[in-house]
Amino acid sequence: MIDPSRLLERFLRYVQVDTTAREGQATYPSSPGQLELGRILLGELRELGLTDAVQSDKGIVMATVPATVDRKAPVVAFNAHVDTSPETTGAGVRPQVVRDYPGGDIPLPGNPAAVIREADNPDLRELIGSTIITSDGTTLLGADDKAGLAVIMETVATLMEHLEIEHGPLRICFTCDEEIGHGVDHVDLDALGAIACYTLDGHGTDEIDVETFSADLATVVVRGVNIHPSIAKGKMINALRVAADFLARLPRETLAPEVTSGREGFLHPYQMQGGVAEVSLRILLRDFDSSKLAELAERLRTAAGESEQSFPGASIEVRITPQYRNMAEGLAREPRAVEFARQALLRLGREPRMTIIRGGTDGSRLTELGLPTPNLSTGEHNPHSPLEWTCLEEMAQAARMLVELVRIWGEE
Repeated sequence: MIDPSRLLERFLRYVQVDTTAREGQATYPSSPGQLELGRILLGELRELGLTDAVQSDKGIVMATVPATVDRKAPVVAFNAHVDTSPETTGAGVRPQVVRDYPGGDIPLPGNPAAVIREADNPDLRELIGSTIITSDGTTLLGADDKAGLAVIMETVATLMEHLEIEHGPLRICFTCDEEIGHGVDHVDLDALGAIACYTLDGHGTDEIDVETFSADLATVVVRGVNIHPSIAKGKMINALRVAADFLARLPRETLAPEVTSGREGFLHPYQMQGGVAEVSLRILLRDFDSSKLAELAERLRTAAGESEQSFPGASIEVRITPQYRNMAEGLAREPRAVEFARQALLRLGREPRMTIIRGGTDGSRLTELGLPTPNLSTGEHNPHSPLEWTCLEEMAQAARMLVELVRIWGEE
């Protein structure tokens, strides 16, 4: 029932809209392309017959696929986000479609230095003969999370075309600015009205993400004293040197993302700006155990105090902002959310894998707010990178899984 050609057309259409999220913007969403893509999705939902489809002034798109069963059935929701990561530009995406992938490395036509190497992407070895989609190597592709958008839209189209599929009410929710931690800031959970939700924002195929990092953001402001360098002796306090000293005090052998894996947490400085008078740093705090975030924050404050002692007259302010929490505890309150996803894959003859994410999704915050929301595979690979790619067959498999999932919920 799923139409792979139509699914591919949707995906290629969506990735060519620049929806790069922008940190530090006063507007929501943070970039106009997110509103533009939301309007496109709104129009397509209405064309499919979802008469209640709306887009809020914040860009959130919601709609309902009506139930096809007479009995009262639980309301569930599917979610994806329209924005793409600010780490690599999403402007001017020129997708490359590799049909009947023969195996081996995939060169990207826009950048001779950009090659998706099979050795670095072992999943490719299982996808010979499949359709692989990449960027041209000068931008990201945007499969995170436009693969999710396309999968959900193809699922909606299939359900609206095949009314013989029995299911309960299905709510659709497309969010903005997930990549900068604000995906559900303006989602009205009462209006959504679901008992469980699923984010379509996952790696590869057959994975059900049941845990995410817990996450805080540290903003560190280093203040020095600026004066003309010709008369700086005994007077200047260079905030850049203080910031460098502070960063050097953070554990690099045990708590950096470059050296951690699995369930290990980290501190990740990822942005620095400023000059002699003042430097601003942004640092990610991540761990699967939420209580350990306080320990990471204390490490930052300890390093700040030591640097202040080494540079008398300098000051370092550490501000911690909560971002999201591990979804595991919240999912336990509605075990059907994970169990029915597992059953859907089994009915399709697939082998479900319960996995963890060294990151977060809108589902992390939705679960924290009381709406259990595991994350499902959507064919994403190498997100946030010019080497990002996706597989059409994996996206189609995700759509088939969603159809089976709503069937199972409709049996309740």
